[in-house]
Amino acid sequence: MNRLQQLFAEKKQNLLSIYFTAGHPALNTTVDIAEALEKAGADFLEIGFPYSDPIADGPTIQDSSLTALNNGMNLNVLFEELADLRKRVTIPVLLMGYSNPMIQYGVERFCKKAAEVGVDGVIVPDLPMYEYEKLYSNNFADNNLSNIFLVTPQTAADRICKIDGLSNSFIYLLSSASITGKALDLNDTVDTYFKRIEDMQLKNPTIVGFGIAGKAAFDKACQYNSGAIVGSAFVKYLNSTKDYLAGIPEFIGQFKG
Repeated sequence: MNRLQQLFAEKKQNLLSIYFTAGHPALNTTVDIAEALEKAGADFLEIGFPYSDPIADGPTIQDSSLTALNNGMNLNVLFEELADLRKRVTIPVLLMGYSNPMIQYGVERFCKKAAEVGVDGVIVPDLPMYEYEKLYSNNFADNNLSNIFLVTPQTAADRICKIDGLSNSFIYLLSSASITGKALDLNDTVDTYFKRIEDMQLKNPTIVGFGIAGKAAFDKACQYNSGAIVGSAFVKYLNSTKDYLAGIPEFIGQFKG
């Protein structure tokens, strides 16, 4: 098992994942932020590799990607930064981004390099399931990387079952069909959606992302799922202070306090 699979085997509830964009707010801070998040109590991390056209992201993460690109971040630089990752960080780490830079880098090369630096999984929202299954699944398997699929409120049951069969760690459950950054509506519709997925009794746990901006949303997600992902709220926090490393424990305490 990779670290991600071990985590889900050992802990079933209230898992907190944090997303941040590599190269934002500054270049060469990726591992510093990751280490601070682990010390503060995050259960696993998602490090975004920036792209010029992040179609699934709202303004906050789009701006962080632009800042990162302007700072000189790319996959070559990221893998150089992550060379020391496992000397300082023990929790599972995923890379999250779009298919264009991954394919340009070379998927086989990308997977080998990710495994080499200690990455446990990859989230690529715009990678079609059939392309993953037919073209790239062996690259992921050969390097012990989990590929994380996304499910939305509109995803059909048969597709969800197909995703469940192809998954080996967790399924990323989008709280809505919106882009990142839109606050989760704590209403009956969300309860119905989460309950419908829960009742399917999937073999893989589900983690909720998009709109988890405070403890109420985190608790709602954890009521039906194994945990939740905080992205835009953390990126906003990084933008709010120059001394962001010192304030990370307080930020994490909002969700795990």
